[in-house]
Amino acid sequence: MRDFISRRVKSIPPSGIRKFFDISATMDDVISLGIGEPDFVTPQPILQAGMRALEQGETHYTSNSGTVEIRRAISDYLKRLYAIEYNPDTEILVTVGASEAVYVVLNAILDSGDEVIIPQPSFVAYPPEVILATGTPVLVDTSVEDNFQVTGAAIEAAVTPRTKAILISYPNNPTGAVMSRERLAEIAAVAEKHDLLVISDEIYDRLIYGVDHTHFATLPNMRPRTVVLNGFSKSHAMTGWRLGYVVGPEELMAVMRVIHQYTIMSAPTSAQYAIAPTLDRVDNEVERMRAEYNRRRKLIVSGFNELGLSCFEPHGAFYAFPNIRASGMNEQDFSEKLLQEERVAMIPGSAFGACGAGFVRASYATAYEQIEEALERIHRFMQRYG
Repeated sequence: MRDFISRRVKSIPPSGIRKFFDISATMDDVISLGIGEPDFVTPQPILQAGMRALEQGETHYTSNSGTVEIRRAISDYLKRLYAIEYNPDTEILVTVGASEAVYVVLNAILDSGDEVIIPQPSFVAYPPEVILATGTPVLVDTSVEDNFQVTGAAIEAAVTPRTKAILISYPNNPTGAVMSRERLAEIAAVAEKHDLLVISDEIYDRLIYGVDHTHFATLPNMRPRTVVLNGFSKSHAMTGWRLGYVVGPEELMAVMRVIHQYTIMSAPTSAQYAIAPTLDRVDNEVERMRAEYNRRRKLIVSGFNELGLSCFEPHGAFYAFPNIRASGMNEQDFSEKLLQEERVAMIPGSAFGACGAGFVRASYATAYEQIEEALERIHRFMQRYG
């Protein structure tokens, strides 16, 4: 019998994150600093609104684009945060998390062989999603020396006649880097010069510490050529609700809506009814979670540095990205030995791109006390190997 599996799909390796998650799931007494998932419960106003919707029988499909109420709520939300307006009827699409948003936008814009420039380290799904959309990912390395902020010059050096888009994600997973407005303006200039689309994944926009976040479409002349992806999984502790959204220019959003119609139909109904009436009432809860992440951030960064694992200071998301070369191991061996010997799970930095070699990603979206215990275990580990 012939091989029915697509060569394109065969070329995509399994997620490096899932590998360590699956191993740790079979072990006892593991402290997981691996998965980027809030340990908080969804804020009560959102929970209550979702339960009310279920009790009232709101269990059917919604409009493909999302309910009118949630699209208006998102429009108001972005206007309040960033002073930018999107038409709820034509410029907002509610998706199954930001993950579907990535899939929809790439399939909307790419023809076979079109190139998408992706600064790395980056979220593991970006290059595979480009390949699945029949495009070609073009990877641009960043480094700790540049605070993991990609430069306009590095982006421009990667542009070819096949380049169609630049896919950026700041605040960044896995490094926690936040781009300055000046650096973002460099990317905007390249996009305008070469007539490129910018896809900006801003899922961690509310989780920043001591710096400002720039909504990319607010940069001069960028609104018509920018698609922004976002959602509520990280900032509002709603990972299991699977609720994201895309905002962008009307013509492109219309095409994305068609793909969404045929692939998904509509985002989860109960999640839409949970967030629509509460989005303007839970800022205090979002701030409470952000403040606690900040407390954990300070603990884990200082802890790694004291252990000789030089750690870049993250200003966004909930990840630390320490350099583990002082252990004498590469990132794969370090992660595997640490998990087996001390029951602490972290992700090799190379899972997020080749330039992540020598680093590991540690999520501080877990309890403060758990992070303290993890650092104690890593201390024992480093006494043996450091």
